[in-house]
Amino acid sequence: MRKLLLLALFMVGFALLGDGLYIKLKAVLAQHLLQQAWQETLTTKTPQKAWSWADTYPVAEISLPNLAIDPVIALRGSSGEALAFAPGHLENTARPGQQGTAVYAAHRDTHFAFLENIKATDIILVKDPQGQDHLYEVDNIRITKWNQSGINNQNASKRIALVTCWPFNAQTPGPLRYIVEGHLIKSLTSS
Repeated sequence: MRKLLLLALFMVGFALLGDGLYIKLKAVLAQHLLQQAWQETLTTKTPQKAWSWADTYPVAEISLPNLAIDPVIALRGSSGEALAFAPGHLENTARPGQQGTAVYAAHRDTHFAFLENIKATDIILVKDPQGQDHLYEVDNIRITKWNQSGINNQNASKRIALVTCWPFNAQTPGPLRYIVEGHLIKSLTSS
């Protein structure tokens, strides 16, 4: 009986571990496919899907020059399906470099795990589909309830907000969000 119980516990643990690895593997593999679609988008200046059945497409590349992380490709929309593969650019928020706030959301344990290490004055670099780079300086980092973000998309300034769940090492969903905000310091036209 004891061996059977140990075997059952092992199998449950293995299944949970496998599920967690599957999610992270899917996120990494998707970024490779999204990178290809993103390069085609930059070349053709038209949205390109990463796979034929996708209901979204790449709209930006986000990187942080101060942190040693690979750039991430962001998708149009913030549905659960989109966020499973990449950060999502929230509907009805500004595009990079435009008046208002460009809002991107992603999971804390995959694409936005690096937010835990970001600090005020760090630079967020966002490349848009036309190849233009937009540099934002981080000026606010805060934790708030999911329904009290205080993010204002109807403002006269040009801002960005990167949003993920908090705390970073939690194993279950919760009501708190970690929000990194910044203001546009420069837009550079690609050559």
